[in-house]
Amino acid sequence: MTSLRTGIAWLCASSALVALSSCSQTSSADAPASTVAAPVTTLATTTLAPTTTVAPTTTEAPTTTAAPTTTAAPTTTVASNVVVVGPAATPIVAVGKNNGADTFALQDRLNQLGFWAGLSDGQYGFATLQAVMAFQKYLGLPATGSVDDTTAQYLTAYGDRAHGLADSGTLVEVDKAKQLLFIVVDGQTAWAFNTSTGSGIPYEATNKNDPTKIEKGDAVTPSGLFEVTRERPEGWWEGDLGKIYRPKYFVGGIAIHGMTSVPNYPASHGCVRLSTQAMDFVWDTGLVPVGTPVWVHE
Repeated sequence: MTSLRTGIAWLCASSALVALSSCSQTSSADAPASTVAAPVTTLATTTLAPTTTVAPTTTEAPTTTAAPTTTAAPTTTVASNVVVVGPAATPIVAVGKNNGADTFALQDRLNQLGFWAGLSDGQYGFATLQAVMAFQKYLGLPATGSVDDTTAQYLTAYGDRAHGLADSGTLVEVDKAKQLLFIVVDGQTAWAFNTSTGSGIPYEATNKNDPTKIEKGDAVTPSGLFEVTRERPEGWWEGDLGKIYRPKYFVGGIAIHGMTSVPNYPASHGCVRLSTQAMDFVWDTGLVPVGTPVWVHE
């Protein structure tokens, strides 16, 4: 009995569960569809700061200390016709025109500088006076022919051998502006001499060789390039305007010749005067043979 009741109860419970299940499904089908939207969550947008790219680290090259700049001394170019002999070994004394040991040293110094003074003998003769005058003219000093303090100082300190303008060839150069004569050998001045050229003063005189003739002129030594064309080798010769010593003619009757008077100014009728001692030296050394060019300029 009890088992029967239990079976009926189980049967009724099962039927009830079936019916409930069917009702539940029907209700679910007939109910209107409700769409439940899930709530939307808006995320706040965060703008990130732009990425900054860091520049790569640069390792600087080590600092180099530049070597100090050395300024080279300016180059001094010596002209090809200049010979440097340097200052005198001992100071030249202001001897005036006196003889003695100091004059011997003076003569040596004049010859060293290229101003022909003849053999050094300590005697202040005409050749020495002419050489001193040539030196004074060359440097623009008062051409007295006497060695004063200023001349002595220049003779001591001056270091270049005398030279003319010519820097090539073998020739005689006559500088009328300075009243100097230079003998140039292979572009180098061998010797410088005091000279006296044409005075530029008009003259009129009787021809010494032909008294029937009158010589007229302007006492000018012409400028230009000439050459020695003839010569008279020995002693004094009677020229048309007077005696001349051992002449070397280079244009017409105008010659380089010896004379006892060779002042510090232009004084001739047009010839180029040297001392008689200097003219002997020119002949003895053969420095100015026939055919030698003679360049005369202001």
